[in-house]
Amino acid sequence: MPDTFTHSSDLLDHNRAAWDALARQQCEWSQPVSTDIIEQARRGEWQIHLTPGKLPDSWLPNVQGKRILCLASAGGQQAPVLAAAGAEVTVYDLSQEQLNKDRFVAQRDNLTLTFVQGDMRDLSRFADESFDYIIHPISNQYVPDIRPVWRGCYRVLARGGKLLSSFFNPVVFIGDRAANYAEQGVIRPRFSLPYSDVNDLTADELAAKQARGEAFVFGHSLAEQIGGQLEAGFVLAGFYEDKQPNPRFLIDQFMPTFIATCAIKYGLAAVGETGE
Repeated sequence: MPDTFTHSSDLLDHNRAAWDALARQQCEWSQPVSTDIIEQARRGEWQIHLTPGKLPDSWLPNVQGKRILCLASAGGQQAPVLAAAGAEVTVYDLSQEQLNKDRFVAQRDNLTLTFVQGDMRDLSRFADESFDYIIHPISNQYVPDIRPVWRGCYRVLARGGKLLSSFFNPVVFIGDRAANYAEQGVIRPRFSLPYSDVNDLTADELAAKQARGEAFVFGHSLAEQIGGQLEAGFVLAGFYEDKQPNPRFLIDQFMPTFIATCAIKYGLAAVGETGE
């Protein structure tokens, strides 16, 4: 890892600043839902997304009175809808600007939400079995180690609680991103999995990405994404793949590159699990 990112806190600070900037720019994930959507949710007509497609009905049935943690998913979209539908919602996110999007909707539409800023890998501020559901849409590519995420989720979920998560198929991280290959319709493998911007890009590429203010990403293997949930103690109860409607990479045109999982906490914590 380059000297500028010797410490995890340096990486965290960089990605926090990157997402604060994206939120101020009103990126796709920083556009608050409308009042009409909130009113529909209050009438019981609502949906949220882990991927672009529809969430299976059985994954998140009636949320009235349920305690829900929206993990690394601020932006004024998921949490306000769930709160309007009757859930008791806590939004936990690294970016204060993203949290401000949820705060805006809450104030505009008179919703009760709890806002907490922090690292998704550290849920120590929450007590054991604090939540009935955790909603964790595509975001864990912004941290280098996701096993602490799964362990923390397991601890703070009540027995019978569900973790609904989504992430990229790691195949999207192996290709060379040079524009000329995409223009030629060529997918040229360059990187091995697990992938890391800070370890796998050249010094010049990393410096350029840093200068542009882009968040650094990590391509976690399926052993980390799915195996990690199982290791934490979860039982996998649902799985689906979804296509990218607006392909960013050539591989997106040939296969579904989003993965979503529904995991349930049935019993005691996995061996060695002691919280954060």
